[in-house]
Amino acid sequence: MHNKLNIHQVKHAPRSLKAENGFSLLEILVAFAILALSIGVLLNIFSRGLRTAIVSEEYQQALAVAESQMARAGVDVALSEGSINGQVDGKYNWSIQGSPYVAPQPKSDIVAPQPLEIRAFNVQVRVEWSDGADNKEVVLNSVRLAKVPL
Repeated sequence: MHNKLNIHQVKHAPRSLKAENGFSLLEILVAFAILALSIGVLLNIFSRGLRTAIVSEEYQQALAVAESQMARAGVDVALSEGSINGQVDGKYNWSIQGSPYVAPQPKSDIVAPQPLEIRAFNVQVRVEWSDGADNKEVVLNSVRLAKVPL
């Protein structure tokens, strides 16, 4: 009983007995396909994140414009009925809309106060911009007091 294999037996031995070195072409192609799909998914995730960051920056800019215009209402811009419009950086269109504030009716047993030289206004600031095919906007609302002659 001899367990040694001679060279002639190894040449004609079944494939399972031969040592296999390297990868087959099919294995390499499958690995490259998986790699390509993985890279495609990663690039898609990265581009979506970048797009989201850009949109977030645009909303932050629009909010800053809206807050700036709201701060002007009653200070640089007199409060009155009507609207004024403008544009910032050639991209953000803003408008300030003023209308009288209508207070809720007092109960019948409460005496109405004497008219004052102060009047309340609803102030709405709207900032709009276009991002390709999409139109976007930021809207702020507030009630402001203004001195008016009686």
